[in-house]
Amino acid sequence: MFDREKICQAICAFANDLPGHNAPGVVFIGVKDDGTCAGTGITDALLQQLASYRSDGNIAPFPTITVEKRRLNGCDVGVAIVKPSDSTPIRYKGQVWIRVGPRRAIATPEEERRLSEKRRGKDVPFDIRPVSSAKVAGLDLEYFIKEYLPSALPKEILEKNGRTTEEQLLALRFAAHVNETIVPTTLGLLVLSPNCLDYIPGAYIQFLRIDGIDLAAPIRNEKRIDGRLVEVVRMVDEVVSANIEVSTDIVTGLAETRKADYPIVALRQLMLNAIMHRNYDGTAAPVRIFWFNNRIEVLSPGGPYGQVTVGNFGNPGITDYRNPNLAEVLKNLGWVQKFGVGIQLARAELKKNGNPDIDHQLSAEHISEIIRKKAK
Repeated sequence: MFDREKICQAICAFANDLPGHNAPGVVFIGVKDDGTCAGTGITDALLQQLASYRSDGNIAPFPTITVEKRRLNGCDVGVAIVKPSDSTPIRYKGQVWIRVGPRRAIATPEEERRLSEKRRGKDVPFDIRPVSSAKVAGLDLEYFIKEYLPSALPKEILEKNGRTTEEQLLALRFAAHVNETIVPTTLGLLVLSPNCLDYIPGAYIQFLRIDGIDLAAPIRNEKRIDGRLVEVVRMVDEVVSANIEVSTDIVTGLAETRKADYPIVALRQLMLNAIMHRNYDGTAAPVRIFWFNNRIEVLSPGGPYGQVTVGNFGNPGITDYRNPNLAEVLKNLGWVQKFGVGIQLARAELKKNGNPDIDHQLSAEHISEIIRKKAK
């Protein structure tokens, strides 16, 4: 057997690449420290388990890993090849691991600062790009300190943390340096700013409850859902829950069954996916939820991203992240339990409830998820 903790710590350390080797790091499974065979059976199931460490939510943001089976010095070996990340610092279970010579160690505050500085000149994801016109003073720092930090970092780290609030914002990618000034990132504005629409005009959700089966029908209810990320997710959940209809069937004189026209768990997963994976860059379009009498349509700006294509969209194990740091925040706050399984979970819940499967309609500009009402 192999030590999962040590492997994940090593993946985290190689992704951080503090020494600046700018070359992949390699984790070997199946050989001892002296180079002899460990006798580990390198099966497909083991390789799949290694690959799952990338997106199981414990290492964040997500590293780039390739997992292979190789034959080295007469041994069958599992190899995890880890590319240096442009979104450092990378954390495993809230702690930043680095390579110190031939061993791994937890980064000091100074080493974390160096990792934060490493990403300044990189082509970083849009969600952690600095917004020069915004001010740190405009963020909800009380929420950050009292609510977010305890959800994102282990208790022992917070207890011995002597950093300033600005240093904590930098470490968690909610802020970045622009010349000699610290300013919020897109992520910081989405999570902490009550006025994020001033800087990210499409960061809201438009909800329409339509009394018919097309957009020409009368509108029963309309809501614009905006604010800090935590408020948006809560309000979406409340609106969706309020619009689900539940019927009661009497089975016997005393027994009854209650049946929802849509399963709340499935809808919640698809709404979170829309918030997490949408394109926030260069568009003022919101996520749109159209609730018709016979179906729900969730339209998200931005088409498939990275390794996800029109052809493989929704397939198990195929996932990529336009906003990896935003996904990490949703995981820290407890809204996402495991990465890469949202669509599969939604499908399972729809099937269990008696609804048809999701109808995906994709283009380069948007993703539309259509959930049809359960037949009576």
